[in-house]
Amino acid sequence: MPNPLVSTANLLCSFGVAPASLTVLPLKRVMIEGKPAATITDIVPVLNIPPFGMCTSLSNPTVASATAAALGVLTPMPCIPVPVGPWKPPVATTLIGDVPAVAAGATCNCAWGGIISVIFPGSVKTTVG
Repeated sequence: MPNPLVSTANLLCSFGVAPASLTVLPLKRVMIEGKPAATITDIVPVLNIPPFGMCTSLSNPTVASATAAALGVLTPMPCIPVPVGPWKPPVATTLIGDVPAVAAGATCNCAWGGIISVIFPGSVKTTVG
C-alpha cells in the first residue's frame, strides 16, 4: 500500500530542471501526519504544482521560440507547468471530500509533454489502499 501525497510532497517534471513541492490547501480538512492530504484534483498550476525551474520541452512555445532565436541551440525558459487531467492512478478506495486520494507512484501530464512524478510523497508513516 503506497504512502498518500500530502502538502510538501516532492515532485519532478521530466522536462524540468529542478524539483518542486506540492502545495495542498487545507480546504478538505483532512490531515495526514499534520499536513493537508492531496486528491486527484490538486493540479492547479502554480497554486498546487509550482514551477520546476526551467523548462526544456520544445513543445513549450517559449522554449521553441528561444531555441529558434538561438539558431537551434536548445534554450530552456522559465517553467510554468500546465497540468492536464487529474493525478493518476487514483486511490479509489480512499475518498477525501468525495474525491479520490492520490498516493506515491502517481503521475500527472503537462501540456508541454512532460510527466510530473512524485519523488517523495511527504508522508512516511501512513499508507492508503
